[in-house]
Amino acid sequence: MRKEFDSLGEIEVPDDAYYGAFTARTILNFPPKRSVHPMLLNALVDVKWACASTNAELGMIAPKIAEAIKKSCDDIEVFSKWFVVDPLSGGAGTSLNMNINEIIANRATEILGGKIGDYLVNPLDHVNRSQSTNDVYPTAIKVGAIKLLRTLVDEVANLQQSLQLKEKAFDDVIKVGRTEMQDAVPMTLGQEFGAYAEAIARDRWRLYKVEERIRFVNLGGTAIGTGIDAPQKFSFVVIRKLSERVKIGLVRAENLIESTQNTDVFAEVHGLLKTLATNIVKISNDLRFLSSGPAGGIGEITLKTVQAGSSIMAGKANPVLLEYAIQLAMKAIANDVAINLAVFSGNLELNAFLPLIQYTLYDSFDDLILAVKALRNCVDDLKANSQRCRENLEKSAMLATCFVPILGYEKVAEIVKKSIDTNRDVKELLIESGLSKDMVENALDPKKMIALGYIPDKIDNR
Repeated sequence: MRKEFDSLGEIEVPDDAYYGAFTARTILNFPPKRSVHPMLLNALVDVKWACASTNAELGMIAPKIAEAIKKSCDDIEVFSKWFVVDPLSGGAGTSLNMNINEIIANRATEILGGKIGDYLVNPLDHVNRSQSTNDVYPTAIKVGAIKLLRTLVDEVANLQQSLQLKEKAFDDVIKVGRTEMQDAVPMTLGQEFGAYAEAIARDRWRLYKVEERIRFVNLGGTAIGTGIDAPQKFSFVVIRKLSERVKIGLVRAENLIESTQNTDVFAEVHGLLKTLATNIVKISNDLRFLSSGPAGGIGEITLKTVQAGSSIMAGKANPVLLEYAIQLAMKAIANDVAINLAVFSGNLELNAFLPLIQYTLYDSFDDLILAVKALRNCVDDLKANSQRCRENLEKSAMLATCFVPILGYEKVAEIVKKSIDTNRDVKELLIESGLSKDMVENALDPKKMIALGYIPDKIDNR
């Protein structure tokens, strides 16, 4: 063990640890139970690289120190084992910021010929120069969130394409529609999948557009957004450098105090994740319903079997990919509550609960990326059971709906009720009502019934 000192006094740190006194105290205060998301770590390191470069350009630290810091950032993955703080540690992200500062400082010290703990490069005076956790941490959260968002948008686009391919493939598969779990009027299976594709397309567009909302960062605002202890040009230069490094068009927030104080943008972003999650659950449950059975249920589509479904019922197959997607989406929906609680719990010039915002936001990104992949894999491999679709349609008394303009609502309701109660074909009952067989057969052609604005030719004035 080596001895280090901070404002609280002396503390022991493992000899080989690249972290220092602040991190050692953090571990004691907040025993690590969770790991920091690698996307956040990468973003924090990128921020530190940009800050070192900017500080050197503006004369705030020596070029030699800056180069050592930048070199440390470039090979920081080698020392990732020393990112040891729990992501939900108290302090609005200060624990994580200092963990990064200490690791970079010790590695930079080595690069300059010193030993771990010598601090030829100081965690605060050099690595954290012109910065505060309060601008570094939220900026890094946004950089990582944009990268995760782009991955999610790509996966949503793939799901949309898969659904559109099924829309085309099932264009001629006529089936009965359903409302409130009961038979409704005819449609095609392709139309059903086309509706799913449209819902996912909306999610794709919303998520694509919301990136604009998280490109605005407060880096350079330091403690509360006034930019104290940072050169006037710092925020402009550092954001340009960071943008070039991460290849994201970041923008300096117009009001750095507001951007430091408020975190509602994260509630906005997560609200759209929640919206996507609701569509994932809805579509997945529909596919479970349509594939139910196969003999004792709807059975209009067949899902690919990916694993044995039961430890006792041999040969049983379950919709496990859909169940997986639903559970992940449910978890994301639950995360939205945590995000909202954390966002509105900020006080005055800072939100101390940014760690929870970051943790749940990234968790939802990860879960929804997996959920969308699972749903797409299921969609890609499912098949239509055309014969079952036709059988279910022909048994439905709701075919008679198209005769409401001709016979009137009450008369058709009487025929439908009789068909259901007596288990007789609704066509027979329509003919018995006085309509000709040709008229009934012609009017009940499902291909005609799915056309927009379909009304059978009126044959009398009843």
